[in-house]
Amino acid sequence: MNKLRLLLILLTSLCLLSACTPVRPWERGYLAKEEMAWDRDSLERVLNDHIFFSKEASSGGNSAAGGGCGCN
Repeated sequence: MNKLRLLLILLTSLCLLSACTPVRPWERGYLAKEEMAWDRDSLERVLNDHIFFSKEASSGGNSAAGGGCGCN
């Protein structure tokens, strides 16, 4: 039973490692496209940051701390 478990762990780890491949230089152009960005709209990102920091009453290094009510 231990050999079967060890074999299963080994096969699982090999399958997980096969997904880690380096990005080739000619593929980097695809990753640099606008639709591949985490936050495509900078205005929306700023608005979301403002809402988050106002609700959390904390600052992320971008602005001063809010009071929790959104009226900084």
